[in-house]
Amino acid sequence: MNRISRFLGVSCLCAGFVLPLLAQTTPKTALLVLSKRDRTLAIVDPASLKVVAKVPVLEDPHEVIASADGKTAYVSDYGGGRYHTLSVIDLVAQKALPPIDLGPLNGPHGLTFVAGETWFTAEGAKVIGRYDPATQKVDWVMGTGQNRTHMIYVSPDLKRIITTNVASGTVSIWEKTLRMGGPPPMPPGSGPKPGGMPPGPPPGGGGPPTLDWNQTLIKVGNGSEGFDLSPDGKQVWVGNAQDGTISIVDPDAKKVTETLNANVQSVNRLKFTLDGKLVLVSLLGGTNLVIIDAAAHKTVKLLPMGNGAAGILIDPDGTRAYVSCTPDNYVAVVDLKTLTVVGKIEAGVEPDGLAWAASN
Repeated sequence: MNRISRFLGVSCLCAGFVLPLLAQTTPKTALLVLSKRDRTLAIVDPASLKVVAKVPVLEDPHEVIASADGKTAYVSDYGGGRYHTLSVIDLVAQKALPPIDLGPLNGPHGLTFVAGETWFTAEGAKVIGRYDPATQKVDWVMGTGQNRTHMIYVSPDLKRIITTNVASGTVSIWEKTLRMGGPPPMPPGSGPKPGGMPPGPPPGGGGPPTLDWNQTLIKVGNGSEGFDLSPDGKQVWVGNAQDGTISIVDPDAKKVTETLNANVQSVNRLKFTLDGKLVLVSLLGGTNLVIIDAAAHKTVKLLPMGNGAAGILIDPDGTRAYVSCTPDNYVAVVDLKTLTVVGKIEAGVEPDGLAWAASN
């Protein structure tokens, strides 16, 4: 995108420009669907599977997340690492708000909303960060040192962060650990003199123990991208797009416990069902949704998905899954009891990121 078109896009967003669509009220539980080609966020009524409104976002949107109150959506403007903004949408008024400029944190991608803040990855800067809507500032950044830090999970208690790092073929597990306080190292020759009294404490030394983040890197497979934490929190399943495998990681032991030769080349996303019994795997370059028995580690069904699939989202009641069939321009609705496609949502060209927005 050239500077002029980028400027016009930002100007339209700041002006609250809304696409010409006869909008209806945003439902209390809304399905959010990103269209990469149209550069829109569709607000969908999951009961009728109809789009009730579309709102413009900036160039190359990939992932979306909603605030806990369901009033605001945040979209990562990815651009393969070229862009440095998060688009912001008022889901009640159904209009774009001024985007968030992340400055040098290029290539935002993975998103989650935890403890009132938006957490994100930034591939171009090799970091994870956090944006506080209350102060309207990025208030925390941590470097991963890994290539293409892509997707992110943050635990509700804020004690663990997990990311996949696509080009490094690794998973990062960050945990808060206790770092002991103490004085800085004393320079040579500053110790006690023979027969003399030891010197007093150096200025600024000491202090109580503090919590700090510690990163553990786990080597998985090549092209580690989509991942999900099992509902019981005991396993992390990671799809390795280049190898066509799935790595199963024990997040407490911080090691790979098993690698499944699941024939999932070009795996894009991976999701557990809410009961933890099944794992759904989308293949961006394949024709099926791969459905795996989580306990047996065996594929139980290959569900046709046209020419490929990307984003996966599970219904809050656990009965359906929504799968972005990006090359075919629709979102498939999958009945998780019968494991069949029971509907399609026309939400825009090249749908990808999906999220729920739930308001009281």
